Amino acid sequence: MNWNNCIRQVHRWTSLVFAAVVSAIFATLGIGKQPAEWVYFLPLFPLAILLTTGLYMFLLPYLGRRHSAG
Repeated sequence: MNWNNCIRQVHRWTSLVFAAVVSAIFATLGIGKQPAEWVYFLPLFPLAILLTTGLYMFLLPYLGRRHSAG
């Protein structure tokens, strides 16, 4: 598997995990239960992964153009 494809797969699956965690938090709030405070920190780890992989994919065309132009 190509390195870029691996990064894209990680980004896709992490986005699903992030969406599920955030949805679960909102669902518990919707039914009237107050989750523990540490639960609100659960989306931060997938969000950090999404940030790094997203920035990598965003910068990839610019970095490729620089190498091919030179």
